[in-house]
Amino acid sequence: MKKRILSLLCALTLLLGAVPSAAALEGESRQAAKTLASLQLIDAVPSQEELNGPAARIQATELLVRLYGVTAARREVGAQDYAVSKGWVTVTRGQKEPIPTSEFCACLLRQLGYEGFDDADAALFARRIALISRDYGEILTLGDLYQLVRDALAFPDREGVTPARRLVDAGLCTAEQIEDLFPEEMTARQIADRHMAAAFRLDVYYTDKAYQNNRRSNGGSGFFVSADGLAVTNYHAIENAVHATATLITGETCEVERVLFYDADADLALLRIARTTRDGKTAIPLFSFLELAEDPELRRGDQVYTIGVPLGLTLAISDGVVSAVDHAAEGFSFPCVINTADISHGSSGGVLMNVYGHVVGVTTGAYSAGNNLYISVPLTPIQEADWTVEGVTLAEVVEEMSARE
Repeated sequence: MKKRILSLLCALTLLLGAVPSAAALEGESRQAAKTLASLQLIDAVPSQEELNGPAARIQATELLVRLYGVTAARREVGAQDYAVSKGWVTVTRGQKEPIPTSEFCACLLRQLGYEGFDDADAALFARRIALISRDYGEILTLGDLYQLVRDALAFPDREGVTPARRLVDAGLCTAEQIEDLFPEEMTARQIADRHMAAAFRLDVYYTDKAYQNNRRSNGGSGFFVSADGLAVTNYHAIENAVHATATLITGETCEVERVLFYDADADLALLRIARTTRDGKTAIPLFSFLELAEDPELRRGDQVYTIGVPLGLTLAISDGVVSAVDHAAEGFSFPCVINTADISHGSSGGVLMNVYGHVVGVTTGAYSAGNNLYISVPLTPIQEADWTVEGVTLAEVVEEMSARE
């Protein structure tokens, strides 16, 4: 009987743990509301019931204008007229009606100076460039709206100015407040929210037939290092491939067009990814991308993060510490970094990042006989390569490597 009771208690515990964390999401909305209130973007923190209800267009428009640093006292017209005059808002009817997610994303993207999207797919565009960090559904709740705007505070416009910086310049908050909200050193959650969209799943095909039938021969990971589609992965991830594709966080798939640089001994490759999806339906004006660390020097004990696609399942983040630097690993021409941030098969070509969100290495493998001994290769060859060359196709890489043997 005792064993049965214990089993029931365990089962109940597991069941409760599996329940969607509505409370956690509600808490997130409330924290976002408190943040916006502290920055004078909203007047007060609403009740939980209000946060769970739909956000009206008028609420979204008022928040959009304040996000630009313009309060009611600083303008001569209402929020709607001001937003329309700036070209941010195009839908003027139904101000008390719920605002669709794509509509608000379109307004926010226009305010930030981004182009190349249709209003209907603005949420997808915003997800692709990491302006938003998750799928908010068709209609925004008030809590969703507050979370979205809070996260957008640190997102730069096309001139490189963040909304947070604009608020400081407008005198609505202090630089110290912004530094407390968005510290230079990031947590795993902040790394995931801001940078996961820059990584992708790499599918490779060893024959034309496999590519035509969409049956991948192998796979790995990769990440963008420029907005126009340059990306880094391991050489061994593309070895023997005649075709390859990159699947983005949005689920969109783009072809690998060219290989601008590759080095088998350094286990690195620089790719150009097509700016049109494989089905030809979507043109991609720009990608979310990662910055390479100017000084990638690491020391034992430094916190690091990895983003990749372990087992080809889904984009994932892990964290760990640097165990060793300048490690001479067999088969590599450059000293490697050993760290404890978990990776699995399929993570090859993923990114190793420091706490500032800058790239310090490329995840490439592990010592199978040890525990938490994961290998990353340095980016030195990529940094020294010419990024402006035309490059070659994957099939030509295979031919070149065959000719060297």
